[in-house]
Amino acid sequence: MFSAGDDKQVKCWDLEQNKVIRSYHGHLSGVYCLALHPTIDILLTGGRDSVCRVWDIRTKMQIFALSGHDNTVCSVFTRPTDPQIVTGSHDTTIKFWDLRYGKTMSTLTHHKKSVRAMAPHPKEHSFASASADNIKKFSLPKGEFLHNMLSQQKTIINTMAVNEDGVMATGGDNGSLWFWDWRSGHNFQQAQTIVQPGSLDSEAGIYALAYDVTGTRLISCEADKTIKMWKEDETATEQTHPLNFKPPKDIRRF
Repeated sequence: MFSAGDDKQVKCWDLEQNKVIRSYHGHLSGVYCLALHPTIDILLTGGRDSVCRVWDIRTKMQIFALSGHDNTVCSVFTRPTDPQIVTGSHDTTIKFWDLRYGKTMSTLTHHKKSVRAMAPHPKEHSFASASADNIKKFSLPKGEFLHNMLSQQKTIINTMAVNEDGVMATGGDNGSLWFWDWRSGHNFQQAQTIVQPGSLDSEAGIYALAYDVTGTRLISCEADKTIKMWKEDETATEQTHPLNFKPPKDIRRF
């Protein structure tokens, strides 16, 4: 397991002994995001020093410092094929990186605010990126803009997760948890997390979201120091949860 923190440290943990077995030194400031490459043994971390660093897991050496962003790198994900590294930053851009040369392949400047969260679709060749203005969907590997999600969450979105059924969850800084249909971009459900008893209402904030392997459970890490598990409502019907979906004119069929 790998962890990164505001103390500039990136650590590798042995989960049998629950001890740190490696540390990766080199970040000049807090580390905000971390990703593991699916096929080769490298680790990517991005942070407040506005670079994404590529580490060799075993030797602890820094392979690249991917520099080019003008501000904090706050989201990163990797894929087995080019572009193998995608980073989002507080400078509002998303960059695709060529892992062979450590250079930028392309830059997406569609967002107007910080791109704090990104999520690749587990099956399709596309990804979504969230900033305070809009959630946008892009194709891979080219990075063509596909469409915006059809509503605005009106808060800072800290985290996103997509499962194979095309259900995307986004977690907001105000504790809102919104669920989206991947294909249409329709926001079909809005939930609100409830703070632990004894916490302030202002501590309703969602920092991280992840689906488990089955895609049926959603795990959230929150500002009230809790980790919550969410599951689908088995009693939900089309009557109790109606889909008020009015597609905009440009995606209508009839």
